[in-house]
Amino acid sequence: MTGVQPTQVWWSADEIAAAALPDLPTTKRRVNAMADRFNWRAQTGHARRRQGRGGGWEYHWALFPSRAQAALLAVSAPTETAPSRQVDRAEIWTWFDALPAKPKAEAQRRLDILQSVELLERGGQTKDLSVHMIATRRDVSHRTIWNWFAAVEGVRPDDRLPHLAPRHRATRRKVKRVEVSEAFWDFLKSDFLRPERPTFAACYRRAARIADTEGWQTAPERTMRRRLETEVSATTITLCRKGVDALKAMYPAQTRDRMSLHAMEAVNADYHRFDVFVRWPSEPGSNSAQDEIVRPQMVAFQDIFSGRILSWRIDKTPNKVGVSLALGDMIERFGIPDRIVLDNGREFANKFLTGGTPTRFRFKVKDDDIPGVLTTLGVKVHWATPYSGQSKPIERAFRDLAEDIAKDPRFAGAYTGNGIDAKPDNYGSKAIPLDRFIEVVAEGIEEHNARAGRRGQTTMGRSILETFEASYAEAPIRKATAEQRRLWLMGAEGLKADSRSGAIKFMGNKYYAEWMYEIAGQKVVVRFDPANIWDGLHIYALSGEYLGVADCTENAGFFDLAEARNHASARRKWMNAEKEAAKAAAVFDAAQLGSFMDGAAAKAPQETTPVEAKIVRPAAFEKAPRPVPSARTLSAAEQEQRAVFVANFGDHSKASEQAETSAKEDMRTRFAKAQEMEARLADGEALSPDMERWLSGYRTTPEYKAMRDLLGAFGSAEGEGGAAG
Repeated sequence: MTGVQPTQVWWSADEIAAAALPDLPTTKRRVNAMADRFNWRAQTGHARRRQGRGGGWEYHWALFPSRAQAALLAVSAPTETAPSRQVDRAEIWTWFDALPAKPKAEAQRRLDILQSVELLERGGQTKDLSVHMIATRRDVSHRTIWNWFAAVEGVRPDDRLPHLAPRHRATRRKVKRVEVSEAFWDFLKSDFLRPERPTFAACYRRAARIADTEGWQTAPERTMRRRLETEVSATTITLCRKGVDALKAMYPAQTRDRMSLHAMEAVNADYHRFDVFVRWPSEPGSNSAQDEIVRPQMVAFQDIFSGRILSWRIDKTPNKVGVSLALGDMIERFGIPDRIVLDNGREFANKFLTGGTPTRFRFKVKDDDIPGVLTTLGVKVHWATPYSGQSKPIERAFRDLAEDIAKDPRFAGAYTGNGIDAKPDNYGSKAIPLDRFIEVVAEGIEEHNARAGRRGQTTMGRSILETFEASYAEAPIRKATAEQRRLWLMGAEGLKADSRSGAIKFMGNKYYAEWMYEIAGQKVVVRFDPANIWDGLHIYALSGEYLGVADCTENAGFFDLAEARNHASARRKWMNAEKEAAKAAAVFDAAQLGSFMDGAAAKAPQETTPVEAKIVRPAAFEKAPRPVPSARTLSAAEQEQRAVFVANFGDHSKASEQAETSAKEDMRTRFAKAQEMEARLADGEALSPDMERWLSGYRTTPEYKAMRDLLGAFGSAEGEGGAAG
């Protein structure tokens, strides 16, 4: 409340006695007796324990007799009454909430004892007798109970609990910090928070060594380690030592609710590379007849609601052809999804699949972009966060497949391990034929879908297959029409029709129909069968309107897109091999050849007979020949220069002979290496892809053929003269 009040509001017994106020005792003993007689300490808000040394109680001036109050107001200037300190209650309850459970339980036990005493007192017994009875029953000293009553005197009944908590918890234990130089602490901290992740012991040793030279004040290693743990957060340590990805992993992953979905409402897709060596059949047009050893990649589409793998295709590398075929398999069998989550890789974010999608963050989005398959089918594309496996549920399925399929006993010897530091002892001892690999993968995916006892959010003990089929039977599914099937079974390219006839040239072939004069000079969309482009092109307008079919009128001999891709790959390998062979054949570079030429010119004999003139002119117009200088004796300095020149020339000749010998030895080494690889292949042993590429390229070189002919003719690559070539 507001109003006038004296300068001093709270008074101790000593201060009251010394003030000699009207109607108040003048000794401390009599003041305390008066306070007990009128029960001042029970007056809530008007009595409190004295803070500071000595303790005791303080009483509010409102408890004084009226004449004493008037005397205080007479000598005091009028001031506003200070509002009650509600913050004290908030502070003490905040402190109480921070206590452990044990002191909280002890405070509650003390409160129960006090309330039991008060209950007996209200029943008619004296307070002293009630205290003795409860003390005996609860096995507590009666003096202790009186101390607890003293602790809550002047306290509101609903605020007693924090006041009864053990007081040794009220003050925080003071920890004396060892003083160290800030420069020492900064050096130690900076050294430890490096991406190289040095140990704390090594950092401390370096910091202590620098401190000895700089005169820094140090502390023991354990002390500094505790200070690091206290002052530097674990997230800061993780970010500085392990990077952003490790810090991102510390943040809890978002849990998405799948219960609101149904089967085929949303799917996701990604590529997975198997940790298995597979013998891939040689590509048509390749110089080598040997199969290629690869780690195949699988593109798979998965239903997000159930987790079922809907379709999959296997290829050597990620590409849009495999993605489109797997997409077609899924749509043909199960229908068109409403949403799809894709990775931002080139095999997914291409114009054939997602052209016309505004949020396709790869390649340039133009107004005349060809509508991709998914865009035309009305599928909403969501792009997953790059390098974030949490964004694609199919990554969880891939982890199971990596464990169950890659480590299948039938792949023993072909398993590569999931890292360079996890290679098995039988690494590279076997390669699985492609047909056998596909058979085992199909079996593993079928088992993955049919495995019972799944504990997912939607499976609830059922298998993925049962969960999918139960939802699929009740869900509204969009099926593709015959016209829509062309969208994924055909490729798509934006082409311009001929300005006169309207014919279209594509992949080296010419396509034409009588109606195509209507689209002369226009940009159109063509869709074709990737497995057989001779069946003709389906022509669409850029707006998506179907125009008609154009037959192939000129066949350039391309079998299919896959064959063209294989041919281009084989040509690159052949060119690389030829380049290596050319380097091996050209033993000397241009500078070395020039040196040889200079040496040969210096050793050539001088002509003694003058060269006969080819053009004859009248003598009157000829100039007199210059006089030939006569030979003279060389000085000592000139003779020394001549000797140095002759010595250098001789060294150069020896170096040339050594280079020629080294080249012949390199030829023998290369041929011996090729023989060793051929022997390993004959024994059925697999070679690495790099070794196979080198051998296939070396077999096409003239050097290999010459060395092979020598071996066949003389039984040795040395020939009759003992040297190759």
